[in-house]
Amino acid sequence: MAGTRKVIDCRRFPAEKPCSIAISGTEEGVLELAVLHATTVHGHADSAELREQIRYMLEDDDAASRAA
Repeated sequence: MAGTRKVIDCRRFPAEKPCSIAISGTEEGVLELAVLHATTVHGHADSAELREQIRYMLEDDDAASRAA
């Protein structure tokens, strides 16, 4: 599986419900799991806008490791 791994860390985003979830993997895999998490845990509606926002928030996995 070549390519840059992506990561999203829920701790970095404001939410009414504190969250410690981080997801990493392929861009599409992370996107799908992040949408599932956002809808089931945080109550967001699955929409094109939500998916676009999440895709924008994805970081390269190595960059996220250095920032932590």
